[in-house]
Amino acid sequence: MGLASVAQAQQTLNIVSWGGAYSMSQQRAYHEPWMEKTGDNIVNIDRSANALAGLRAQSQAGNVTWDLVDMLPADAMIACAEGLIEPLDHDELLAPAPDGTPPSEDFVDGALGECFVASIVYSNIVAFNSSMFPEDKQPSTIEDVFDLENYPGQRALMRRPINNMEWALIADGVDREDVYDMLETEEGIQRAFAKLDTIKDHVIWWEEGSQPPQLLADREVAFASAYNGRIFDAMVSENQPFEIIWDAQVFELDGWVVPTGKLDKVRDYLHFATDTQRLADQAQYISYGPARYSSSDKVSVHAETGIDMMPHMPTFPPNFATAIQKDDEFWADYSDELNQRFDAWLAQ
Repeated sequence: MGLASVAQAQQTLNIVSWGGAYSMSQQRAYHEPWMEKTGDNIVNIDRSANALAGLRAQSQAGNVTWDLVDMLPADAMIACAEGLIEPLDHDELLAPAPDGTPPSEDFVDGALGECFVASIVYSNIVAFNSSMFPEDKQPSTIEDVFDLENYPGQRALMRRPINNMEWALIADGVDREDVYDMLETEEGIQRAFAKLDTIKDHVIWWEEGSQPPQLLADREVAFASAYNGRIFDAMVSENQPFEIIWDAQVFELDGWVVPTGKLDKVRDYLHFATDTQRLADQAQYISYGPARYSSSDKVSVHAETGIDMMPHMPTFPPNFATAIQKDDEFWADYSDELNQRFDAWLAQ
């Protein structure tokens, strides 16, 4: 290895992600092995919740300091259209499966976008503190979250229309298959807000993924919407008495985008961090399903406790029975409008 390649290898990568248990799973599965292999330094930046706005601001200032960003697909579509991130040639850039299957055939449906490569399948769920309900009256459906009479207590919901609008319509009797068609109509939007009105006075609105498990643990709320991995982490690592309502889970993909001009810097890391073994390794630390088919049969037990990870995955068949796939194109098209209407509704 020449001096130039040694200097190139030992670089600092500024990688943006979500923080908490998720960033820890990336640290263990991707970052630490990469740093050991190359001598690179990886700096974790917890800014994914506002990654699109952050990339816009850095791009406008002409000073993009982020090298790789963990982002949701709907935001990635917008960033790609705005030229903030690099188009990706997946079969040229990513590792094939161990049997030689090209990445374009090994990643799950929807995992590879024009400027996006998914690493996980995760789920937006509602969880509850089981100690706050009688043993013979534990909630089990999304309708129960809207039932203040039989299931009293405060709720914690994310301060965004995403997921809340879908759940409101399902709790109001709309079939899962019809939710997004309904949300494209004024009648559907009004119906969702009307259903949310029924619990609005009992909701604490959260903005950071660390808040729901804390609110549940402190018994400030009985129910909280959350990322399933955060709740799993609290259940197994802190022994919290939480249960997940898998009914009407909204599952989606999450993964990487490369800021414009950064592809050469992160190419080797991205190839490594999205290979079959690395995605399987991540599932040892958090209950998110890997986005590659070839990783699935390598998912085994939780690294810390030894418990079987499969029953805790969103894609485990009993958990997946009433799942809804988040419609990324819908939210890419309508998020600005619905965010404005949601904020106006909150202010009423």
